[in-house]
Amino acid sequence: MHSDSAWNALALHLHINFRRERIKMDIARPDQLRKKKRRRIIWIVGSCLVLAGTSLGLSRLKPAAPTVEKASVWMDTVKQGQMLRQVRGNGTLVPIQIQYVQAETDGRVERILVLPGAEVKADTVLMELSNPQLKQDVFDAEWQLKASEAQLRRLTVQLESDRLTQKSTLASLKSDLAQARLEAEADEVLSKKGLVASLTAKRSGAKAEELTGRVEIEEERLRISVDSTQSQLAVQQADLEKNRALVALKKRQYEALKVCAGIDGVLQQIGDLTTLQSGQRVTPSATLAKIVQPTKLKAEIKIAETQAKDILIGQLASIDTRNGIIPGRVTRVDPSVQNGTVTIDVKLEGALPKGARPDLSVDGTIELERLENVFYIGRPVQGQPESTVGLFRLVEGGKYAVRVPVKLGRSSVSTIEILQGLQVGDQVILSDMSTWDSHERVRLN
Repeated sequence: MHSDSAWNALALHLHINFRRERIKMDIARPDQLRKKKRRRIIWIVGSCLVLAGTSLGLSRLKPAAPTVEKASVWMDTVKQGQMLRQVRGNGTLVPIQIQYVQAETDGRVERILVLPGAEVKADTVLMELSNPQLKQDVFDAEWQLKASEAQLRRLTVQLESDRLTQKSTLASLKSDLAQARLEAEADEVLSKKGLVASLTAKRSGAKAEELTGRVEIEEERLRISVDSTQSQLAVQQADLEKNRALVALKKRQYEALKVCAGIDGVLQQIGDLTTLQSGQRVTPSATLAKIVQPTKLKAEIKIAETQAKDILIGQLASIDTRNGIIPGRVTRVDPSVQNGTVTIDVKLEGALPKGARPDLSVDGTIELERLENVFYIGRPVQGQPESTVGLFRLVEGGKYAVRVPVKLGRSSVSTIEILQGLQVGDQVILSDMSTWDSHERVRLN
């Protein structure tokens, strides 16, 4: 019982407390509600202020600098002094004199006696050709020449005979004229004395005058015949010379079937685009061989058209054969551009190193000018002459590099002039940094 009473008393007590709390909750308390709203507003405003402050702070923070391996970039230091301007290009050694041996007529290759690479003399027979028709042409031309010579001799004899006949006729007329003049003079004297009729004297005078005219005509004919003789002989002589030249041409062509080198040198190739073979036919003017003189070479260097504008004849050059460097001098600048390059001829002024031969690949460097007391560095990967580029300059003891605008001037093979943006002693990165174009600062690890 006692136990039940205790439990009942406890339950009653809890019920009374519950009712009291319920009554408290049901009673309206405006001051508590206002405090609660005020705390809520203060909390919201505070949260907004904290969020705004955090955003502002984050916005003012610099982005983290990307890291670049220091060993992977190429760097250089700005220097001051003399800068040698040069341009460089690739090329080959070519012979100064090339002897092309060409066919003078049709022919068939019978034998090839010398192969490329052999040293030859001017009279060395390289190959033998055959042409049966040419042999017949030589025979025919020789007979035509003999016929012309006989015709000239016959014409000479005939014209001389005609000349002598005219001279004989003229002499006879002169004799008749002299006799007629004597008779006319005698008849004139006798006519005055009345011993001869006057008519007879007049006839004698007329005969003398007639003979005088005939003598003058024959003398003129003789002079004309001399000129005619010379003209006829000149025509026949010209025909003779033509046949003589034809014989010489045919003989030379026939002898040229034995193809000779023509100059001392080295046989570089047999044929033109393809190597000639025995039994192959060739046409007139076809290239049969090419002879070069290996001790007389020059360098042909290809220079990019953008770098060739300052190259002048007479400038110094050096040719690297990879077995030695040969000094030289520019002798010709090609006026035209081919495939974006300009061809420069360089005369070699030094002894050729061992292994130097035609068509050997070489590197050529041409000296343009020497710039005194200028700022310069190694040429950046993307640095063009007379332009402004962004280069990374090392700061904070080389731990970081910042981008700075640099104005570039004249350039050389491996160096370029600095006009603005850098000072002597500044270290800059010359490697390609296009990967970090969106960054103004990098960290060097």
